[in-house]
Amino acid sequence: MGKNLTRKIIAEHLVSGEMKTGSEIAIRIDQTLTQDATGTMAYLQFEAMGVPQVQTELSVSYIDHNTLQSGFENADDHRFLQSVAAKYGIYFSRPGNGICHQVHLERFGVPGKTLLGSDSHTPTGGGIGMLAMGAGGLDVAVAMGGGPFYLTMPKVVKVELQGELQPWVSAKDVILEVLRRLSVKGGVGKVIEYTGPGVKSLTVPERATITNMGAELGATTSVFPSDEITRAFLKAQDREDQWTELLPDADATYDEEVIIDLDKLEPLVAAPHSPDAVETVSSLGHIKVDQVAIGSCTNSSYADLMQVANILRGKKVNDQVSLVISPGSKQVFEMLARNGALGDLIAAGARILEATCGPCIGMGQSPPSGAVSVRTFNRNFPGRSGTADAGVYLASPEVAAASALTGKLADPRTLGEYKPVELPEKFLIDDSMIIAPAKDPDAVEVVRGPNIKPLPVNEELPETLTVDVLLKVEDNITTDHIMPAGAKILPLRSNIPAISEYVFSGVDAEFSTRAKDSKAGIVVGGHNYGQGSSREHAALAPMYLGVKALLAKSFARIHRANLVNFGILPLTFVKEEDYEKISQGDVLEITNLRQQLERGDELTVANRNSGATFTVEHGLTARQIAIIKDGGLLNHTKKQNQ
Repeated sequence: MGKNLTRKIIAEHLVSGEMKTGSEIAIRIDQTLTQDATGTMAYLQFEAMGVPQVQTELSVSYIDHNTLQSGFENADDHRFLQSVAAKYGIYFSRPGNGICHQVHLERFGVPGKTLLGSDSHTPTGGGIGMLAMGAGGLDVAVAMGGGPFYLTMPKVVKVELQGELQPWVSAKDVILEVLRRLSVKGGVGKVIEYTGPGVKSLTVPERATITNMGAELGATTSVFPSDEITRAFLKAQDREDQWTELLPDADATYDEEVIIDLDKLEPLVAAPHSPDAVETVSSLGHIKVDQVAIGSCTNSSYADLMQVANILRGKKVNDQVSLVISPGSKQVFEMLARNGALGDLIAAGARILEATCGPCIGMGQSPPSGAVSVRTFNRNFPGRSGTADAGVYLASPEVAAASALTGKLADPRTLGEYKPVELPEKFLIDDSMIIAPAKDPDAVEVVRGPNIKPLPVNEELPETLTVDVLLKVEDNITTDHIMPAGAKILPLRSNIPAISEYVFSGVDAEFSTRAKDSKAGIVVGGHNYGQGSSREHAALAPMYLGVKALLAKSFARIHRANLVNFGILPLTFVKEEDYEKISQGDVLEITNLRQQLERGDELTVANRNSGATFTVEHGLTARQIAIIKDGGLLNHTKKQNQ
């Protein structure tokens, strides 16, 4: 029986465990990446491990999130990150060099390698044939120290692409169609593997758009084969020597199958406020648009922005629309400048931003009150744009550009003749903004600004856990709900006492005060709790506030792992109707907790207020139980090394 591509790469990197769906495995990590919103904490954790140099084949620290320097905090973090990279053997991508996923695809990604990144959109690397996964910063720190990455052996879903995309239909429409079919939780515990004759019609940047936004499925990752298309891209990046052909066996088997006929797709958008609220553009009518934002790690490639330039050339942006454009990398930015396309964008009325994430994570360019913003991004959660009542539509660059011209949500098929963008035979190569690690690391002094505070650690798990229900929330609570992003909060990422004041601030402004007044707390949630960003601050800051456990109907993969890493006990209801029997302000108690964890998967919980008892599951492996008992992975690691 033949192997699919996912199982081939996992088998090549398997360290421990059995490749049996649902069981815990550990794999070797070849490459890591961090970005500045998660990197400061990851490197503080790496330092705490006492490892003198990173043990991976390649580790890269990118500056792409916190580039708005409205105070000293971000600039200080950048200086810290650059000095840490120099000292510990990490390549450093300077501010302005571009978005981590775009730059990594261009300059570092290698087919068949494993990549672990402290950003949930790390699966972008799957577009080049990598097994690329997002994780919390602590998991990335462990990988940099030479430790394996633990995950649940996923199911593998075959998405067979047939036919070819029609004019004005793009790769963004492919992943929006997948989201429409599978939903934001349909990929949990799964790898999405793309196959079929339609794969050959997609360039690497198009494939990367699809794997990037596959993160919104809740999937472990997404992956395309490495074929002659991949080879051509790497050759154009002057990296053909790093190409390897990687294909599934002809008789490969899969756990599930989805068929998408590319010929039949039409322009799509995700309506507010979820990436899976997908509709055809034509069905929504002419919705007035106030802002258009083009860029992000999903759609900021050379081909994307050249297509936008082709659409806007000789035209003007509607006078009621603010159009902002963020190139994905310095490479893209400079190529647009040198071939005249940047001039076309500026002449049309576009506002050109840095080659960074920018508006995608609320770092500037918030839309007006009650506005409609059409964005080529990957998330449209409420308030993520920085404006609580804005409605964000996720769309392709073609739909976004057409909407910027008309002032209404527009189907690009009305624009006339379609002119495809051909990728260059050779990209502009200039790696001068990527700094290699120091040749003499002992001579490097790590620079710490006053906003960088010591890493907080948890306590060991008690025998009896008595917790106040601090908050009860519904389904699909995102890490943006738990730990908001944006220009006001992101600069506090290396200061847990300060950033903890904003935990659940958009849901309940009194949460942090209530948590600090409680001796120990629990949050009760619905399905898919913790979806979205990999930000471990959504676990670390609640832990600092005294949250000891999380009880939900189900969890998103990365967030659940982050909870375990910081010693917060993740529990799920055995009977979902028990969710209705809990109210905010109740006191829950689990006695003989450490013994119950050892005895089996189920725990008995008593509600002191109502007198009722109910059963929950923890689903932890023996390794995870040991981590929880010790109060988190750092405590556990130190204990093992004593």
